[in-house]
Amino acid sequence: MRLALAAASLVLLSGGVAACTSGDGSDGASGADPAEAADALAEALASGDFSDVPLASGTPEDVAADRAEVVEGMGDIEPVVYAGDPEESGDTATVALAWSWPVAGDEWSYSTEATLTRAGDEWQVTWSRDLVEPHLKKASVLDITPIAGGRGPIVGADGFALVTDRPVVRFGIDRSQVPVARAGESARRLAELVDVDVAPYVKQVEAAGDKAFVEAIVIRQGEVPGAVSRGVGAIPGALAIQDEIPLAPTREFATPILGTVGPVTAEMVEEDPDTYQVGDVAGLSGLQARYDDQLQGQDGAVVNAVAPDGSERELHRIEGLPGTALELTLDERLQTAAERALAGVGPSSALVAIKPSTGAILAAANGPGTDGYNVATYGQAAPGSTFKTVSSLALLRAGLRPDSTVPCTSTIVVDGKQFENYDDYPSSGIGQLPLRTAVANSCNTAFISQARKVRDGDLADAAASLGLGIDHDLGFPAYFGEVPAPRSETEAAADLIGQGTVLASPMAMATVMASIQSGKTVVPRLVKSVEVSVPEEAQELTRAEAEALRSMLRGVVTSGSGVGLLDVPGPPVIAKTGTAEFSRNGRILLHAWMVAAQGDLAVAVYVDEGTSGSGTAGPILEAFLRAAG
Repeated sequence: MRLALAAASLVLLSGGVAACTSGDGSDGASGADPAEAADALAEALASGDFSDVPLASGTPEDVAADRAEVVEGMGDIEPVVYAGDPEESGDTATVALAWSWPVAGDEWSYSTEATLTRAGDEWQVTWSRDLVEPHLKKASVLDITPIAGGRGPIVGADGFALVTDRPVVRFGIDRSQVPVARAGESARRLAELVDVDVAPYVKQVEAAGDKAFVEAIVIRQGEVPGAVSRGVGAIPGALAIQDEIPLAPTREFATPILGTVGPVTAEMVEEDPDTYQVGDVAGLSGLQARYDDQLQGQDGAVVNAVAPDGSERELHRIEGLPGTALELTLDERLQTAAERALAGVGPSSALVAIKPSTGAILAAANGPGTDGYNVATYGQAAPGSTFKTVSSLALLRAGLRPDSTVPCTSTIVVDGKQFENYDDYPSSGIGQLPLRTAVANSCNTAFISQARKVRDGDLADAAASLGLGIDHDLGFPAYFGEVPAPRSETEAAADLIGQGTVLASPMAMATVMASIQSGKTVVPRLVKSVEVSVPEEAQELTRAEAEALRSMLRGVVTSGSGVGLLDVPGPPVIAKTGTAEFSRNGRILLHAWMVAAQGDLAVAVYVDEGTSGSGTAGPILEAFLRAAG
């Protein structure tokens, strides 16, 4: 068997031509061997160089140019061509040519047949386009068109498609429909109509090729303004093209976590040229980027024979394959409720809801003030008095009980630093109080008074038992918080009330409440394919500890700072409010927090700037619990 390769590698064909030619000059009269001409032809058909092919008519340059026109539409794909054993009959011989093209990760294989004619001592080839593909006519060519494989969806709880192909309208200028002299004016009018930056778009349109479609904006089908729909038709060259792209239910839906999909950047192509090429669409941020390999579909292709009039005849098709779905725990209804609860909040804000029985993150919402940053699972801020959930566990382990008496004073001094209670702390809450009352009222001085009973590492251990402070990979950006060893008595005192060096994310504080509600250490999970487990260094939360914590946090709702949640329908609510002082631009401001649990739901709400946990975060949390019920 003889073969010619257009590339360096050899691709074997199943069912290819099996015979071999000896090349010993079987024609005794002339000594000419048609196998040599067949080999030269196969090599030329693969490479495009006909300089060694004995042609019956035409020059090697003309034939090479005609062959190049035929295969130009195949792009960079290069074929492999095998020449079979010629069959002679007098002064003619026929030879089978086995073709193979690598198309869309598969193989397009077929055979053509060449007729060789003896002319003296050589066998000559008569060129025709059907040597390349048997269905090609005199003026027809090959053309390959990609078939998009389709991006895999992102699905949430109960298999609901969170991100899937949804209808959109692409607005742009078709340069083939407007003279070059008027293209800039059309671009200006369209940019003003759809409200995009005029100058850059005009420049882009004027620099584009004569057949280019220059996109200005993509709008969800149901969100196209009436003025845009009516006005686009009056602009020469402007088009509105119906399409589908992967989108979440709404523009805002979990965007900082889910991420976005779009044309690959130059940096992506430069960093990973084997994966990305200019014009590809890929995940650009969030989970769409992290799981891009999984979500990317495998493109197919269709090869057509194209006649001069543009009519096509399909020769070969390989269907595209969709990407693999990414399964998440997000609940579409609860995520929507969380985002609705945060919609009117100006400062940066977030709400995370976790299912205590499984650790599933049901909602991870970021308010409009986050500017696209994922505060919900990756924000870092002092948790304030919501951290007294952790401090209470540390004190229980130090020997206190919910009814143990602790002093709640107006102020307390630690190593020269004076601590006090929040501004609106009730005067009736001053005095010798049970720990449960100190928790309900959120008395700072009561907790600080017990600082010496908490040994080094005890607070961090208590935090770990409630799922805070031990970092591990969950398959998405997650910050579990930290409880560093205090460097002074003052810092140790501040840590007990969630200030000092203690930091947490809303996800971490929701995890704390989930652990208390479930009676065991909870590890949050969002990506179902990622296995999670409780870190070995986390001391087990006992049943008695969990019951004591739930009892004290119930008191926050029945008689303390969380009383606004008392009438929320459904199972009893446990909660804790909190504020944390911080400095910004020379001003002392307050982070506002509130955490709660009800039934099989644990929630944390964070607002970057507020007045109090109950006054700022409380109404948001209440609205969410009512919507979730």
